[in-house]
Formats: sequence, C-alpha cells, structure tokens
Amino acid sequence: MEGQTNKRLATLVGCNYVGTPYELRGCINDVDAVRDTLVARFGFAPADVAVLTDVRGAEVLPTGANIRRALADMVARAAPGDVLFFHYSGHGTLVPPQHGEGGAEKEAIVPSDFNLITDVDFRLLVDRVPPGASFTIVSDSCHSGGLIDQEKEQIGPSVCFDSGAPPTRTARFVPYVALLDHLSAISGMPSSIHIADHLVALFGADASAKFHAHGRSGNGSTLSTALAPASAPTQPRPDEGILLSGCQTNETSADVPSYEASGGKACGAFSSAVQSVLAAHPTPMSNRELVAKARAVLNEVGFEQHPCLYCTDANAEAPFLSQGKEEAAVGAALL
Repeated sequence: MEGQTNKRLATLVGCNYVGTPYELRGCINDVDAVRDTLVARFGFAPADVAVLTDVRGAEVLPTGANIRRALADMVARAAPGDVLFFHYSGHGTLVPPQHGEGGAEKEAIVPSDFNLITDVDFRLLVDRVPPGASFTIVSDSCHSGGLIDQEKEQIGPSVCFDSGAPPTRTARFVPYVALLDHLSAISGMPSSIHIADHLVALFGADASAKFHAHGRSGNGSTLSTALAPASAPTQPRPDEGILLSGCQTNETSADVPSYEASGGKACGAFSSAVQSVLAAHPTPMSNRELVAKARAVLNEVGFEQHPCLYCTDANAEAPFLSQGKEEAAVGAALL
C-alpha cells in the first residue's frame, strides 16, 4: 500500500524461574518497562510486541522452543527497512567446547525449561534478516558479551571503568555444573557427559543448533527449519545484527531486589540503566552512545559489570532502534 511505513517488531522475554533454586526477582519487571518504552517512545504497535514470561498462569511460557519460534516468526515477517528487537532478561551461562572442538567457552541464555539458546542460534537468526532491516538484541544476562557468534566488538573488554562496592544483587548466572546436574536429573544420563548430549536427548530438534552435527538431531530427525544452519557462513560478514549486552563474557549481570532508579522495584541493573539513559535523552542516540552512557550509569552506582556493543561500524553509529524525528518528538513530549 502506498505510503505504508516499515514495521517495528519486538519479542520480549523475562524469566524469573519462580520456585526453582535459581529464582530471580526483576526480569518480568524489566520486560514490562521495555514494552512501555517501545510503544510510547519508539513507535511499536502493541500488537507487534510479543511478550513471553514465566509469570504464574502464563499461557505461553518462555521455553527454548517457544522463544526460538517467536524469534523465527519475527524474522520471517521482516522486510527491508523493518526494525526488529529482542530483549531478554534472565539467566545466562557459559558452555564449554564439546569434545574435539577446542576453543573457548561460548555464551548462552537459559530459558525457563533450561533448553539453552546459544550464540550460534543468534548468528543463524541474524543471517536470515533481510538486507536493510535491523535486528537489535538487548540481553540483560550473565556472560552475554558475544552472544551473536562472530559479531564485531565495538565496546567490550578493552574498555574498562573503575567501580566501587556493588549494591546488593543476585547474579543472573546459572553455573554450568548446576545446569548439568539439573538436566541429568531429568534425562537420567550421568552428569559427566557434555550438556549437548542431555539437551539433544531431552529436546531433540528443539535443542540448540550448536549441539547438532550437520544440522541433524541425535535421534536422526531434521532440525527445525527455523534455525537449521542450511547456509550459515563460515566467516564473519557485514550484517544487521546489533547486540547490547549487560556485561562482558567473563562477567555477571546484576538482578537487584529493590532499586531506587526503578521506583523501588526489582529489576536488572543493565535494563534499568538503559531506561534511565533513554529517559534523560529523548533525542536519538547511537547504539554506541547508549552503551557508553549505560556503562557510566552502572559505574557511578558501583555495579561491577561492563555493558558491551557488538555490530558493524555503521550500526555502532546508527540511532538505537532507528529512532527518527517523529519518535524523538514523542519522547520529548513525555518528559
């Protein structure tokens, strides 16, 4: 239709893991705040913002399969010029290399059913984004730096700030050993084997593409086409993936039980810092500026975590969520 504007699509996920040993307090509050900001400031239609949380009574839980499906559906709807956004608040973890892989531990988020979504899964999603569209990921979780495999670091471990004693908080981190013990109790397999074997046995084709050899599950079934690595590149290439992570790969992100900056509500320190920066700056800010200012906010109040930015050089200087003059006017009117 003539004059039709580009779409703005979002998927927001918050996992509090209520009733488990890994319970958090602020993740669902983060999602509520982000949803309000997307609609009020950035021009997202409420119907185009999908929300998955593990709040009691939720019809669709943020399981690994459900999150993958929501993200794949969002990417499938995208056309050139569209703005895609994924916010995740919850636990993160590091996965050691499988036998024979070598290399360093890799990043993953922890859905409500512990069916990990890895850096490889996010790389496969980013590679499906149409040219000219953008896919911004904000991950307020531990070890979230580098969560898009092979994405270029713009702000990362080489940029540091001194910090004082951190406020009271809980790390949004599930240790690898704890994940193994939890999954082993369900799968019935010994915890001495790699987590990939547990996840493939429990979730089959819904397990991370990282844990499948040649795009096939351990039971012989073909991986879901949503994330199957049919033509994943072996070398980094310019793309439209933009990652704003709550911390560096070797750090934890804070879940704060009560924080003045969030009206006394439980929240994620990084999510709250981003909200504070956006509220103080109604005019468009680049992705680089937003991460740098969020770093400064966290440093000022003593959080020992350093948000990072991963994207192309052009996207580092592009406005966060492609905010234009119309959205900026709305943001200024809200102050």
